[in-house]
Amino acid sequence: MKRAAAALAALALCAYAPAMAQPTPSPTPGAKPQDTEQWKPVPPVVTPGATDAAPPSDAIVLFGGKDLSEWVSTKDHTPAQWQVKDGVIVVSKTAGNIETRRSFRNYQLHLEWRVPTDVTGSGQARGNSGLFLASTGPGDLGYELQILDSYKNETYVNGQAASLYKQAPPLVNAMRPPGQWQTYDVVWTAPTFDAAGKVKTPAKVTAFHNGVLVQNDFVMAGETLYIGKPYYKAYDRAPIKLQAHGDPSPPISFRNIWVRELP
Repeated sequence: MKRAAAALAALALCAYAPAMAQPTPSPTPGAKPQDTEQWKPVPPVVTPGATDAAPPSDAIVLFGGKDLSEWVSTKDHTPAQWQVKDGVIVVSKTAGNIETRRSFRNYQLHLEWRVPTDVTGSGQARGNSGLFLASTGPGDLGYELQILDSYKNETYVNGQAASLYKQAPPLVNAMRPPGQWQTYDVVWTAPTFDAAGKVKTPAKVTAFHNGVLVQNDFVMAGETLYIGKPYYKAYDRAPIKLQAHGDPSPPISFRNIWVRELP
C-alpha cells in the first residue's frame, strides 16, 4: 500500500508540474540589446553630503545649527520663539508649535531629535512631540509622525515613536535610549484633490527611524486626529510643523533638518 501511495503521489506531482512551468519568452526576431536602452531624459546630478545625514546639494536646509530663520510660530506666523542653544533647537512648550516659512508638496525629509537624559514621566507624558508632515491649520491639524520616548516606555502602539498617529504603528521599535540622537528619514507623498475637493490620490508615507524601515508606503486615511476617525480636507501645499506638546516632561531637542522637494 505504501508503494502504491508513493507512486500515486509521484504521478500527481508530474501531472501538476507542467501547469506550474512558465514558458521562457522568445526575443522578437532581429531584436537588439539597444532596443530596451533608455538614454533620455538624463537624471540631474546631485552631490551627496559628506555623510548620509548631511544635506545633499539640492536640499533646503531648514535648520543647520545657527538660527530659526526658516521657521515661524504656527499660531500667528511671527518669528519662532523656540531656543537655539549649542547648535540645537530646544522646544519651548509655552511658545507653542512652530512650522516652516515655506510650503511643500512631495518631499524627502531628514530630521534628528533627542529626548533628554533626565526625561521623566511615562506613556504619552514622556518626551512627547510630533513631526507634522503637512500642517493644514493651527494647533495640531495635519498629518503627524509621532515623536515620543519609546525606549522601554509602554503606550498604545499607534501612538508610540514613529507611528503615524492613531493610524499606523511602526513596523518595529527602533528607539535609542534617552540622551542619544534619533533620526527620521521620510518620503512624503501629499494627497491630491479634484476641483470639488474630493480625494484623487491619498497621502503616502515611507519612513526610517535610525536607519530602520518603520513605515512602508503607508496609505493614510486622512489627517491624524487625537479623537475621532481620520478624514481628508483639500489643500495644495503646506508647511512642515514641529509640536510643542504640553506633557510635563523636560523638552526635547532637534538638529540637522533638511528637505528635498520631489516631483
